[in-house]
Amino acid sequence: MASAKQGENINPQNRVGVAAIIIEDRHQTAPRVNEILSEYGDLIVGRMGIPYRDRGVSVISLIIDGDTDTIGAMTGKLGAITGVKSRVTLVK
Repeated sequence: MASAKQGENINPQNRVGVAAIIIEDRHQTAPRVNEILSEYGDLIVGRMGIPYRDRGVSVISLIIDGDTDTIGAMTGKLGAITGVKSRVTLVK
């Protein structure tokens, strides 16, 4: 049985990056944030979430791999939620 070579199934148009999401009122906004992240689950390579109780916020970091339009759509939906801030850094 032949195995796939590294990078064989990678779309060359996709970008790899990190998304930082800060949530101010997680009890109020977390369900909607998780709904959006599930909707765009194919973009997400890895996820780490930390409640920073001393500051009253939660921080989610995502490793993402996708096209810029889809990444922008996801972050746009996240940023439209009151109390949620989202920023992305992409590389080739």
